[in-house]
Amino acid sequence: MSAPSEAIVVESPAAVPHFVYRSVPQRIIFGTGTRQRIADEVRLARIGRAMVVSTEGHAARAREVAGLLGDRCQLCFPGARMHTPVAVTEQAVALATAHGIDGIVAIGGGSPIGLAKAVALRIDAMQIVLPTTYSGSEMTDIVGQTSGGIKQTTRDPRVLPEVVVYDVELTSTLPAVMSVTSGMNAIAHAIEGLYAENTNPMVALMAEEGIRALASALPRVVRALDDAAARADALYGAWLCGTVLQVTSMALHHKLCHVLGGAFDLPHADTHAVLLPHTVAYNAPAVPGAMVRVARALDAPYPAQRLFDLVRDGGAPVSLRELGLPADALERATDLALANPYWNPRSLERDGMRALLDAAWHGRRPEAR
Repeated sequence: MSAPSEAIVVESPAAVPHFVYRSVPQRIIFGTGTRQRIADEVRLARIGRAMVVSTEGHAARAREVAGLLGDRCQLCFPGARMHTPVAVTEQAVALATAHGIDGIVAIGGGSPIGLAKAVALRIDAMQIVLPTTYSGSEMTDIVGQTSGGIKQTTRDPRVLPEVVVYDVELTSTLPAVMSVTSGMNAIAHAIEGLYAENTNPMVALMAEEGIRALASALPRVVRALDDAAARADALYGAWLCGTVLQVTSMALHHKLCHVLGGAFDLPHADTHAVLLPHTVAYNAPAVPGAMVRVARALDAPYPAQRLFDLVRDGGAPVSLRELGLPADALERATDLALANPYWNPRSLERDGMRALLDAAWHGRRPEAR
């Protein structure tokens, strides 16, 4: 008697996902006290003449890193500024060239990391970064540079940091409000990655986990700045969200942040935090599947409202008005946001964009829907 035959199920082509996933060569070191290994990382990267870059506010940390590097550090440049002004980059490039720099060590948030990238773009130097915020810039080959009030984004393999040293201790003194705004900046990467035109299953996993980790950690950080477990969760989430930013493209939210930051010199992370609930509310009807994942990660039925509450309850600004944007700038901001067409899951219409910016300017809590 012959064995019963097994049914073979062949799925239709329509059920098979189609995607492209790309990874990048980076060395990631994560833990507590990992900055103490910086000299070894510089040696492994074969950097002989390093320049340490930071903002003035992190000059002391930069000097600590320089001390750890010993004679491999040639100079410190504490002149990094928000939105990476080209004039500052040119000053740093001149110093790097004069000192024969072959590697850049950046410590801080998006400003020094952005400067390191802009310098590397021009002199093709190795980069090692030690993030102190949750912005995620360290994970990407993207650099935004500002000149003449316009912020332009460049994507180039030369600006991808080769080594990222995540040290939870470096985030322990990040103030509560800055922790919240920086964390919302990271969450924005993950949310837009979920509905990006080039999203994929790996991105979905990283994005959802990154959102979950940060949304869980931020209220705990606000309650106790020295909560090491919360800080570790937040930094872990930031790494995942930054990875999403690297392997996907962004949409409306990031376009608006670049427009407002470049044209009106608004603080980068704060602008992300204010806009995110409103950009999510705008795009939500067009991406129900992505919103299911976001709602699950946030443990809330209405993602836009939960995001707004995370910002408000963390004591961060919830309106563009609080960031210093005048009411009469909304028309120009709308025009700039629509000036160059870009992909977004929902069509960009002037009335809708104007309403979005108006809600963000007033700091209105999005409606439940």
